[in-house]
Amino acid sequence: MLQRPRRNRKSPAIRAMVEETSLRLNDFIFPLFLIEGSNKKISINSMPGIYRYTLDLLLIEIEECMQLGIYSFCLFPSISDHLKDKFATESTNENGLYLNAIKIIKNRFPECCLMTDVAMDPYSSDGHDGLVIDGKIDNDKTLEILGKMALSQAIAGADILGPSDMMDGRIGYIRNILEDNKFVDTLIMSYSAKYASAFYGPFRDALDSAPKFGDKKTYQMNPANAKEAITEANLDISEGADIIMVKPALAYLDIIQSLSTQTQHPVAAYNVSGEYAMLKAAESNGWIDGDRAMVEVLLSIKRAGAKIILTYFAKEYAALIK
Repeated sequence: MLQRPRRNRKSPAIRAMVEETSLRLNDFIFPLFLIEGSNKKISINSMPGIYRYTLDLLLIEIEECMQLGIYSFCLFPSISDHLKDKFATESTNENGLYLNAIKIIKNRFPECCLMTDVAMDPYSSDGHDGLVIDGKIDNDKTLEILGKMALSQAIAGADILGPSDMMDGRIGYIRNILEDNKFVDTLIMSYSAKYASAFYGPFRDALDSAPKFGDKKTYQMNPANAKEAITEANLDISEGADIIMVKPALAYLDIIQSLSTQTQHPVAAYNVSGEYAMLKAAESNGWIDGDRAMVEVLLSIKRAGAKIILTYFAKEYAALIK
């Protein structure tokens, strides 16, 4: 035999030399959960190893992550119910939990990259990503709320805005507001292909942000559809998105690959809470080697074409390779 592929596998040095896909710490964005109060670190039962932090302890967590080589973070707030209303007005309170935290984090760690969440559900008494009128999500009225929210986050110092709502036209609406207010350097990472997935449960536990009625299928994508993702991504790019995202990751590796080959923009993928929880559950039962499974999953997302991976494994992976 003239061709023996095993020759390229015969030693660790040779395997490393011909390796096609590699993970870097710069590939990762680490999602973080923020709560009110002080000196609180609350575990999330459905996400072992992940916590909700008050700002004082969150700053310590960020510093620890940066010492390990993780410099990019995505911040999600858990808002008290008494602050929630139909119009998500707390989202633009400059002295509120979220905007105040953005300012303090960027002041303390100017070298970090801070991504924010642009959506109504953390602040909405209805628990939906859009404004509910007569039992339906009003797309265009939601854009006005999202625009104000996005501008508030940019003013507070966010590096990347992450519109996760899936309203039509929201990228162009937000981009125009940013341009009009001279925030021309603020990036938009659009949740372009965000599917109506069963894998979001632990995240909603963490933020208590589940819909109070119905579901999100009129605005999040049908898991059966692939071509629709290309339409969504192209629209977002034409409206001014800098990075496009696929969410979830593992059940949608084909979508990641498709977008990475059919667009020139960087593609991000969100390795979501349910995907994290599945591996942790299997590890805790002794069914899999947790470290090896984590690396294999992250490699699969990168191999599919994701340039950026939002993952709850970011700190754990950084500690493992260190």
